[in-house]
Amino acid sequence: VQLQASGGGLVQAGGSLRLSCAASGRSFRGYAVGWFRQAPGMERHFVAAIDRNHNGIIYADSVKGRFTISRDNARTTMYLQMNSLRPEDTAVYYCAASPSVISSNLASQTAYKTWGQGTLVTVSS
Repeated sequence: VQLQASGGGLVQAGGSLRLSCAASGRSFRGYAVGWFRQAPGMERHFVAAIDRNHNGIIYADSVKGRFTISRDNARTTMYLQMNSLRPEDTAVYYCAASPSVISSNLASQTAYKTWGQGTLVTVSS
């Protein structure tokens, strides 16, 4: 599977954005998918993940209650709805796909085998 992220941009604090990640290949439904982000000068960190059956969803504490991850297997696309954005959410956001079937593994970058190219989200104060 190959991934293409989109939807980033500039938004004011308190605003919303929806990121999309389109997957190519018929195997999309066999993968768990996740979002990570990397702020300038920082390491990449986990944001959210959803398993292949839509049953296991996990979030980083910093985004719980504000971000929602979802997937549409028919469209081979995953989404990240981001509400109540804060300046500290500014980062390049990456989507990724994992063959893991264990939801608790999905917060670790090592579980992911395929990565998208990233889309920049900038939140102004």
